[in-house]
Amino acid sequence: MKIRHSIKSARTRERSCIVVRRKRRLYVINKKHPRYKTRQG
Repeated sequence: MKIRHSIKSARTRERSCIVVRRKRRLYVINKKHPRYKTRQG
């Protein structure tokens, strides 16, 4: 999982990326391509 300052660029990488909020953190998850997983830090 990569940690990024900006979630927007990670979200627009592919169509199946979804932004999820868990425990006050923003995550981008992608079930088709798990390598796109990111967290905002």
